[in-house]
Amino acid sequence: MSSAIQKIGEIIAANRAPISFADFVDFALYDPEFGYYKRPRKRIGFDRETDFYTATSTGEVFAELVVAAAEKLLKPDLPGDFTFLEIGAEPNSGILPAKHIFAESKVIRHGESIEFPEKTVFFSNELFDAQPFHRLVFSKNKWREIGIDWRNELVEVELAELSKPVAAIADRLPKSIAEGYHLDLPIASADLLRKFTSASNWQGLLILFDYGKSWREMIEATPQGTARAYHRHRQSNDLLAMPGEQDLTCHICWDWLIEVLEKSGFREIKLQSQEAFFITEATSAIEKIISEKPGEFDRRRQTIQQLIHPGQMGQKFQVLTARR
Repeated sequence: MSSAIQKIGEIIAANRAPISFADFVDFALYDPEFGYYKRPRKRIGFDRETDFYTATSTGEVFAELVVAAAEKLLKPDLPGDFTFLEIGAEPNSGILPAKHIFAESKVIRHGESIEFPEKTVFFSNELFDAQPFHRLVFSKNKWREIGIDWRNELVEVELAELSKPVAAIADRLPKSIAEGYHLDLPIASADLLRKFTSASNWQGLLILFDYGKSWREMIEATPQGTARAYHRHRQSNDLLAMPGEQDLTCHICWDWLIEVLEKSGFREIKLQSQEAFFITEATSAIEKIISEKPGEFDRRRQTIQQLIHPGQMGQKFQVLTARR
């Protein structure tokens, strides 16, 4: 038995009842000693020892496209009047080079306090899908929340009642659906965005890269839920295996995030595929890179294809932008 599993068993024993799935995910990802995102190891990249890659793994080209898009979306304001805040980046990383077009650049790690300058460009990449999530199953004509219990091993069980966060949104759940339908609720992601947008009345631009679905898709088209685990670039449905050693994630709900932005006074809210976002908002940077070495193989051109091709990252990820 791993030390992490033993500690979860002790938590359940101290609780004298199963814990919610969200509490399990919170432990597996963010426990100070055992949490996946707290361990000093490389998680993101293309090499064999990492678990998954993101757009930031492609390097400088991604940064150039993001900067070009931000400059266009800020108009008529000048980027030199804004601080670029990158939220949730990995240790020893950040997409912007030392020289850039913004007044200042700051990288905020998970758990660090954030002070929002009056004029801010808020940027995150796969931050909101890395939050704890609740799991539900429709069983015997009723939504039941899934929890985690210890029975000589970690097992999923149905909780006696809905936890407070789930009960608070219970009126949104379909009254009837197929027996056994699973629903993964990214409530914490909406709460996190609400925290960021209400932290002072900062003005500026929000650019949020992630993957998610509409609420309608979640309740109609994903009967097994959207939760999965990643380890060494392999996707798994065994969410209880190796807590702290594999990434746990589910799709965020774009409708919930858009609702938060609307209530926080944002406008020009737009959700696009990563492909559409870069093609429409970073056209100048793409054209410049494509024309750099005509007739030759060029790694930077290849990276653009990787970022925007629908069969690679172009349709897998979406981008949410908004102004305030």
